Amino acid sequence: MTNMLNRLQKVGLNGFFLTLLIMILIAYLVPGFGADHSPVPWAKMVAIGNALIFFFYGVKLDPQQLKSAIGKWKLHLVIQLTTFLVFPLIVWFVFLLMGKPAGVIWLGVMYLAALPSTVSSSVVMVNIARGNVPAAIFNASISSLVGITITPLWMEVFMDHDGSSQAFEFIPTISKLGIQILIPFFLGLLMHGQLKIWAKQYGDQLKLFDQGVILTIVFTSFSNAFFDNMFDGMPATMLGFLAIGMAVLFLLVISVMNGIARQMKLPFEDRVTLMFCGSKKSLVHGAIMGSVLFPDPAVLGIVLLPLMLYHSLQLLMGSALAGYFSRQEEYI
Repeated sequence: MTNMLNRLQKVGLNGFFLTLLIMILIAYLVPGFGADHSPVPWAKMVAIGNALIFFFYGVKLDPQQLKSAIGKWKLHLVIQLTTFLVFPLIVWFVFLLMGKPAGVIWLGVMYLAALPSTVSSSVVMVNIARGNVPAAIFNASISSLVGITITPLWMEVFMDHDGSSQAFEFIPTISKLGIQILIPFFLGLLMHGQLKIWAKQYGDQLKLFDQGVILTIVFTSFSNAFFDNMFDGMPATMLGFLAIGMAVLFLLVISVMNGIARQMKLPFEDRVTLMFCGSKKSLVHGAIMGSVLFPDPAVLGIVLLPLMLYHSLQLLMGSALAGYFSRQEEYI
């Protein structure tokens, strides 16, 4: 039991997740404080926070460590394809199978499918499961950058067919993402040599800063959603069904990744890397890109619901799976 709790803390299911729930509760109790009309400049704070997160991410990224993993390009290609093609296609197939249901919740599920992989939890789980850690670092990092273009492309497709009446402008969105994410990231990468020691020294503080920005995005999004009565008429049972659906989705994606790994006859460590990197979705990137992709914070609050549920379930179920693989010589 203690080992499981320690593992969950390592992959991110800790006080931060509890704080996320508390922020949603506060948003429910005092929605006006975090809504758009509040005197606090939340939107500007979030934009600056987004830029700083990716600047520090660039500073912390070791180019030499990434170079050591470039050789396995076939593995990298398959992982990126599973993240940005197979995963969205699975959700799209379910969407068509259910008769193209409309609503912002379904838009949130599609947004989840289009997101890049996580960085920290993917790498930690691959390490626990005795997978290829350098390849995991490389793919999780590359996924973050590729997602800046691929995620908006998928959302343009989804929003044209999902019936949610949400507008999407691709070029302006990419421009905003470039300003808030790409430029700060590459500036940070250029400053890696000068600031890497400082970033390592203050790593814990930078992690708290990252979490603070995500908490702010979640708080303001749900504040606007509650303030605009976006959840009115939504039955409580829907949340339970949504959670079950996210658990089934995770297991389905893991099974597909397992099948792909078998067909490719990948060695054990690469199979583990494919399964964990291909099935994870990033709450950090989801919240940050969502603040740009969905200008209406009230809509963003609902869109983030499937992602938050999937995030917690991928940590719980993924951690158990990583522990299982850590005890296997080779999985079936």
